[in-house]
Amino acid sequence: MAKNLKLKSARASKDMSQKALAEAVGVTRQTMNAIENGDYNPSLKLCISICKVLNKTLDELFWEDYLDE
Repeated sequence: MAKNLKLKSARASKDMSQKALAEAVGVTRQTMNAIENGDYNPSLKLCISICKVLNKTLDELFWEDYLDE
């Protein structure tokens, strides 16, 4: 799994730390770090929660465009 730079960028644009985003969606900072690093595949429910907090769509944060690879 590749790093999720779109998630990291969206979080940074909201001036949120990993800890703040993690608390907002009910997970640990370590879980958020693992998601951003591509070490953990979050559930759909968690993805939706993250999108709501960051005001982004699932496609904007979690869709991997395999045609670009």
